[in-house]
Amino acid sequence: MKVLVLNGPNLGRLDIRDSAIYGDMTYASLVAHIEGAAKTHGFEADIRQSNDEAEIIGWLHEAADTRTPVIINPAAFTHYSYAIRDAAELVKAPLIEVHLSNPLSREEFRHTSVISGVANGTIAGFGPNSYVLALIALKALIS
Repeated sequence: MKVLVLNGPNLGRLDIRDSAIYGDMTYASLVAHIEGAAKTHGFEADIRQSNDEAEIIGWLHEAADTRTPVIINPAAFTHYSYAIRDAAELVKAPLIEVHLSNPLSREEFRHTSVISGVANGTIAGFGPNSYVLALIALKALIS
């Protein structure tokens, strides 16, 4: 089964972000990590990253139209993009929000997610394994 994995702004630049928060992984190695875990759990991962809110919304519309499950790391859009939230709500297949870091252990403005209210669940703070845990949860939701 196909799963759409969406990554928001600045995730494509993990190699130059604060390693104390995001780890030492490059975006390419994160993608490889997700692809390997997806295969292990019986999924074909379609992994995409964009710094563009409109592009992410279009991808969520695509997932809604094809009833494709979604794992989304909205990154900074988590805290204020009602447009992404509304597009995520259109997805009737399972949708899981993920974060590499734990937003609740960071700055106060990161404590609010406008996405989590329309997601089946949120997994945060486990680095790249947040995606692995999301795949496991997704498999359970689909079964």
